[in-house]
Amino acid sequence: MELKRRIYDRLLEWKNQRQGRTALLIEGARRIGKSHIAERFGREEYKSFLLVDFSRITRQVLAIFEEDIMDLDVFFLKLSTAYGVPLHPRESLIVFDEVQMYPPARQLIKHLVADGRYDYIETGSLITLKKNVENIVIPSEEERLSMQPLDFEEFLWAMGDTMTMPYVRRCFEKRVPLGQALHRKVMTAFRTYMIVGGMPQVVLSYLDKRDFSETDQVKRQILSLYRTDVTKFASGYESRVNAIFDSIPSQLSRHEKKFRIASLNKSLRFRDYEDAFMWLSDAKIINLCFSASDPNVALALSQDRNTLKCYMADTGLLVAMALNSGIATSHDLYRALLLDRLHVNEGMFMENMVAQLLKSSGRDLYFYSSYDKVDSTSRMEVDFLIVRDRRVCPIEVKSGARLTHASLDKFSEKFKKNLGERFLLSDRDVMTKDGITFLPIYMAGLL
Repeated sequence: MELKRRIYDRLLEWKNQRQGRTALLIEGARRIGKSHIAERFGREEYKSFLLVDFSRITRQVLAIFEEDIMDLDVFFLKLSTAYGVPLHPRESLIVFDEVQMYPPARQLIKHLVADGRYDYIETGSLITLKKNVENIVIPSEEERLSMQPLDFEEFLWAMGDTMTMPYVRRCFEKRVPLGQALHRKVMTAFRTYMIVGGMPQVVLSYLDKRDFSETDQVKRQILSLYRTDVTKFASGYESRVNAIFDSIPSQLSRHEKKFRIASLNKSLRFRDYEDAFMWLSDAKIINLCFSASDPNVALALSQDRNTLKCYMADTGLLVAMALNSGIATSHDLYRALLLDRLHVNEGMFMENMVAQLLKSSGRDLYFYSSYDKVDSTSRMEVDFLIVRDRRVCPIEVKSGARLTHASLDKFSEKFKKNLGERFLLSDRDVMTKDGITFLPIYMAGLL
């Protein structure tokens, strides 16, 4: 089955607008579908495409890159012959897959783009790690495109549903409820999405058998791959990377979700773990959410990089980590979670889901917290901050029956000069009350 991905339209836009004047680098986590989308794009949009996979390159092909790059006529002729693919000027795509495995190919992009004969797409994971860019010049002719897990609408497409999200989007724009029956149906689909997640291989596994335990096995394989990458590529601080990675579920299960370094090692401080956080972020395994100490339309200006929350980039993987007991998690256990009959802290999954969808829509993640040791009544934490219409909009995420909003009220009073629309996301339908816009959580990606 072919999954429809929103990024395909971005590739088409690049092809039509740039006309070979730049190369495109698709970066993202392992198993996110980068290679597949590049191959599909080459197959459907070009007369021919040639894929060089640097994760399993032959000595013969490697010799072409090492010996023939000074004469591009010879270079292309040998490459075409080695792969048995004819190349047509302005009608062929060359894909450098897993380009981080051979950084000189990335540097070569500058000259290939200047030559102008073909289009070029690079794909890679761990692309910004120092060892993968060492001793090369990053080409200015390279555009970068980040690939994320499937968002909720893409998940619905995979389920054969193309009608729901246009109507949800209309209700969001008009701030009107969907109605009880439809809202309940969409919430069930969203909870399924939350459990399965957006990793293509996991989604395909679910679509094949509709068995959560089967998807659990695929998730475990991906998590095992991530741990192997840590061992191979986080040399020198792999133990700290693993400590952060393993503690994400427990950190998010706390009421106050700021990451507590002291829970890992009381003798160490944030600066001792900063490289480990950045490694996981660069690998696209996590989404970091930074505190903004002075919320305004330029949130990055007040970013506190020492105070952060750490979300999994894919909520389905977080669910698998949280439910892990050493053996395969049963379909019945997952189904109990789907039906809200499992007594776990569901708030962590909901908040992680919002972070994932905000990130998928292109936003950087920020939150606000204030703690006064003297006046406990002034304490507040707002889960997310975004900018809409040149105003700061606070977002609270709720999973329980009580939709209290004390922190939103305190934040609104303190920062009313820059305040925009206030949002509370939950499992309820759209409504407006007390000056707050209550939205169902499946609308998070529309913010």
